Amino acid sequence: MKSIRRTAFSLVLGAFLILASWQWWGGARIGGKAPSFSPAQAIEGEAAYQRHCSNCHGADLEGAGIAPPLTGHRFDFTWRGKTADALAFHVRRMPPASGAEMGIAALSEDTYTNILAHILAVNGFEPGREELPADTASLSELTLTRLANVELDPSQPVTKSPTQAALLERLAPVTEEMLRNPPPNDWLHWGRTYSAHSYSPLKTINKGNVAHLLPAWRKPLLHGSTMPMPLVHQGIMFLQTFPDTVIAMDATNGDVLWRYQRKGIENSNRKMGLSLHDDRLYVATSDNYVIALSAKTGELVWDHKMALGSESQRARYQTRSAPLVAGNVVIQTTLAFRDVPGGSFIIGVDRKTGREVWRFNTIARPDQPGGNTWNGLALEKRNGGSVWHQGTYDPELNLVYFGIAPTYDTAPLLVASDEDGVTNEAMYTNCTVALNADTGELAWYFQHTQNDQWDMDWAFERTIVELPDGEGNTVKAVMNVGKNAMLDALDAATGRFLFSVDTGVQNIIIGVDSITGAKTIDPAKMPNPENRIHICPSSVGARSWPQTSYSPDTKFVYVPIAESCLGMSETNKGGWLFTTEVEFQAAPEPDLDDGLMGRIQAIDVSNRKLAWNTDQRTPPSTGLLSTAGGVVFSGDLDPSLKAFDDATGTLLWESALDDTPSSSLITYQVGRTQYVAVVVGMTNNHVRDITAHYRRWSSTKGVPGDQAGASIWAFALP
Repeated sequence: MKSIRRTAFSLVLGAFLILASWQWWGGARIGGKAPSFSPAQAIEGEAAYQRHCSNCHGADLEGAGIAPPLTGHRFDFTWRGKTADALAFHVRRMPPASGAEMGIAALSEDTYTNILAHILAVNGFEPGREELPADTASLSELTLTRLANVELDPSQPVTKSPTQAALLERLAPVTEEMLRNPPPNDWLHWGRTYSAHSYSPLKTINKGNVAHLLPAWRKPLLHGSTMPMPLVHQGIMFLQTFPDTVIAMDATNGDVLWRYQRKGIENSNRKMGLSLHDDRLYVATSDNYVIALSAKTGELVWDHKMALGSESQRARYQTRSAPLVAGNVVIQTTLAFRDVPGGSFIIGVDRKTGREVWRFNTIARPDQPGGNTWNGLALEKRNGGSVWHQGTYDPELNLVYFGIAPTYDTAPLLVASDEDGVTNEAMYTNCTVALNADTGELAWYFQHTQNDQWDMDWAFERTIVELPDGEGNTVKAVMNVGKNAMLDALDAATGRFLFSVDTGVQNIIIGVDSITGAKTIDPAKMPNPENRIHICPSSVGARSWPQTSYSPDTKFVYVPIAESCLGMSETNKGGWLFTTEVEFQAAPEPDLDDGLMGRIQAIDVSNRKLAWNTDQRTPPSTGLLSTAGGVVFSGDLDPSLKAFDDATGTLLWESALDDTPSSSLITYQVGRTQYVAVVVGMTNNHVRDITAHYRRWSSTKGVPGDQAGASIWAFALP
């Protein structure tokens, strides 16, 4: 008997799809004689599966660790179109602990056959009067039939129809004016605009009708580790997916128009997205190149090999964020960990040629502003300062804004030096830096937390807004929310501190200077191997890479929050991530006995105070999206997609998904139809860590998520 959660998911989704007349996994089958099995075989097979297989492959065949899912997209992609004896062969090799993988029978033939019947039943094959045979010869005559209208191979060659070719040919260049003021129907940037509001002026979908949203299309993707934000221009969607693959899709149905896959990539690291300008797409690759592709064809225009030293040194760096196009420069960030002397940097390359034109080092050099803040360490002993997240751009000020992560080599900074003029603040870690877009010169910097010993960084998007200054005027502010879910707002032109708002989920900072913005750290929270200390949030962050959203209608910032904490123990085993002699371990949040680990928090930045919040059982796993229709969209670990009233936080709609939503949400319009799109089933640090924390500490003890595999979903009104 399937779990209640899985059955409820099937019933709800089935109702949606019938109403939408939309082809789903239960569509018409293609090819060969389908296997038949009796109801008794399936029932006995489920019991046998739970005894012998579920520890590895999951109670609902969802897979775990290295044991693959035996249902959903993974099953369809791997087994459909093959004969039943092929699947039976692998079933009979299990369980491995018994020696079955070496051909030594562990279970009886009937038991193996019944388990096979159960797997088929879960995957939509219907029981019948004939029993499933046990012998290989008979099984070889039965085909695990394919499904109609389902693209099972996300990597199959692309053959464009005349209509699809015409769609690409009509694609207009993305002009500078479009980038500064994107057309309402398009989503041209990470965050939609240079200012990263993750807000859309579309309102075809609104508070009054969002409850009627239905799935419009779904396309499978290769599973991997990534968290992409798609872009949409004139009805064409561009998506960077795994492994280092860029695809152009018809945004009305998901049909693939072209595909570019980077060759020679063995370890594709997590990517956040792409950039568009003129007739080109700009892409960061896992072999540390910045490349330009033709938006119409996917053909390589140029590739720039970032100067990172020798090949062994190159392997120490990563690129995660989407490139940022600012005028004639494409700006790309890097990650460098503890073994990279001198730390990370941001580079600017010429948009037309790919030639590097400037470089900014994120770790202050001894002769730079802030160079004396590294406790007297020589440059080669300074490291970190990775730039994980997307930057933003103000064309009027010609400044780009980035957040810099901390160092993990924390021990040399723990105790301040007594040398005159030397501090342990470690610039430019945990800073907002403002750089001249043309030259990369540092205009100003502001440190949000000094001497970060907890990986509690402020590394995420910088949102640019116009706000009242409290004296009857307006000020252009650059805001960001750190891992501790505190919001800081600064003057975008000068870096002057404006205000801070604490959402109340952290316990490290006990005061903020109202003039300078300097934080006062609770001394009891500093790492100390002699004490067992409870820290909130954990280094996973109350918020992580899933982006906030700002609505110019409500003047609210919407923050996705996961409640989690950390314990610093006295075991003196050495740090987790860090070099201090303190062990960090996950710990429960004090109020988790209510079973509500997730929250969406609205912050009223005009009045500099908290607005509404809505608590939920599972944490958000996507960035947030607000719209002129008065709706805030969020995806979470249920797995589901939800819509909330932007003024009150009231839940307006939710839809089950077939895998964990794991990307940034976007909305766009083609013709009269507005769509909301999300990538599901991809892995990344945030989804992995909050899932583990939820399963370990939540009082509901739930295991979130069906696991049908990676795909992109789009919803629309019927």
